[in-house]
Amino acid sequence: MHYYILSYITGENYLEDRVKFRQEHLNHAAEYFNEGYLTLGGAIDSANEAVLVFKADSDKIVRAFAQNDPYVENGLIKAWTVKKWNVVIGN
Repeated sequence: MHYYILSYITGENYLEDRVKFRQEHLNHAAEYFNEGYLTLGGAIDSANEAVLVFKADSDKIVRAFAQNDPYVENGLIKAWTVKKWNVVIGN
């Protein structure tokens, strides 16, 4: 198993626009959390960015999460990236 970081850059009206999709997004995240893939997630500071940490065999799980996230599907996320995180302490 490897760790992966999914980073989101949110759109201009993210805080206002997310209201319509928030519960759907949280349900989506809960599925991955309950399956043991998503370990941490949340917005950074003023919600211009968000970070989600996954533990999985490959980045396919993380990419599937992002591609099917209601926030991404509905244009609330301007950009997202997936990076493998080589954890050396706390693994």
